[in-house]
Amino acid sequence: MSEPVLSINEAVLARAVRRCKEKNVLVPTFAEMKDPARVPQRVKDELKGIGLWDVHPLNLFRISWKNDPKSGQFHGVNVLEMPRALTGVKARIFGLVGKFFPTGAHKVGASFGCLAPRLVTGAFDPTRQKAVWPSTGNYCRGGAYNSKLLGCDAVAILPKGMSAERFEWLEKVGSEIIATPGSESNVKEIYDKCWQLKAERGDDIVVLNQFDEFGNGMWHYEVTASAIHEALASILGPADSLAAFVSSTGSAGTICTGDRLKELYPSVKIVAAEALQCPTLLENGYGAHRIEGIGDKHVPWIHNVRNTDLVVAVDDQDPVSLMHLFNEAAGRKYLKAQQVSPALVDQLELLGISGIANLAAAIKTAKWLELDQHDVIFTVFTDSMELYGSRLAERAAAHGPYTETQAAIDLHSRLWGLKTDNVLELDHAGKKRIHNLKYYTWVEQQQKNVEELDAQWFEHKTYWPERWRMSGKIDQLIEAFNQKTGVAAKYR
Repeated sequence: MSEPVLSINEAVLARAVRRCKEKNVLVPTFAEMKDPARVPQRVKDELKGIGLWDVHPLNLFRISWKNDPKSGQFHGVNVLEMPRALTGVKARIFGLVGKFFPTGAHKVGASFGCLAPRLVTGAFDPTRQKAVWPSTGNYCRGGAYNSKLLGCDAVAILPKGMSAERFEWLEKVGSEIIATPGSESNVKEIYDKCWQLKAERGDDIVVLNQFDEFGNGMWHYEVTASAIHEALASILGPADSLAAFVSSTGSAGTICTGDRLKELYPSVKIVAAEALQCPTLLENGYGAHRIEGIGDKHVPWIHNVRNTDLVVAVDDQDPVSLMHLFNEAAGRKYLKAQQVSPALVDQLELLGISGIANLAAAIKTAKWLELDQHDVIFTVFTDSMELYGSRLAERAAAHGPYTETQAAIDLHSRLWGLKTDNVLELDHAGKKRIHNLKYYTWVEQQQKNVEELDAQWFEHKTYWPERWRMSGKIDQLIEAFNQKTGVAAKYR
């Protein structure tokens, strides 16, 4: 089932209730993730003594864009502005910061949106089933983490070419790990492994595929869009406007944020970014790339293509080179010499490789749309360099120390020198071309229904809202679940 299941299986639900009672699990609502002011004070008090990455059930309440890592409490939206001194463009570019989620990446939210609805309806049995998390990295980390906190067992599937930090962390959290061939672009190999597991293990597993799980997009529609809307209240002046929201496609969960933003800001452009080395949306292309965090070579089932206005392809060498510029000592020294604020330079480690790719795509968007100082672009810095230290070491081993000369080359050619090449503004036919690509992955390979594929396009005004606007109903089920476990009485 690719959407949250709201029918109740009472027998399984009873077992899930017992498990969460034993583990003292209080499940947060979507409303609490959007607005931590709703979080019970007793939960906040206990969080003061719990580390951000600790494997503790109360860290479920930290699945929010508003964590304060210093106090252990909550504050305003974690957002970082990339000023003109760094970007070279007039438009103001902002990014939500994913580092301050548990696991250090916002995918922990998307995975919660997939598992929690099943748990509180009895569609997942934590006493005998394992949650399978197919991913190119952070989603399976978030899924394994949420599984542990919710009293469930997990299977993480990811390509063997991903960073060593990902595998090391999964081992520590106690997940079963399956490494598939390839790297970022090898998504089909992950799907193939899921089918194999279904054949071997049957009903003992539940595959939570982020590429077709509407819970993934629903979480972003509710929580991520709300964070951007709140941040914009203090960013936009009387003459300003939200010009664009830029997101690498990946699983298409984050770009679902754009569906809500278009409702709030009808003129906003939704921009899908991808790697030039695998230009699936740009030109039906394929290939391999090095932007860890965005799997591709297909169009995710949950991508509402009718709401996508532009496609921007980023050469993977740009974010890889900028990763060194932003994090090597010589690079930071050179940036400061170029009048980039030292305070900002010290925060550039908040951008992992995919976050840097989003920044590059935002700069290209600003140039393409010829935006000025009254235009705001929002994007997402999905994770931080905390997950990519090994990549810096690999370059040093292969090429020697990073120098200020190389920093100058990277700043002027890879950042300030970004051009408007490989940008496609989509008309109706262009959007339908991309949508039609879903057929070959989802109907031919993954057993989806062609009638539903057509409904995504021809009935888009009802199909997508029906799936994105389910959080209110799910919150009611979560609250009922917490009452049944008895844990709510301890905190509320």
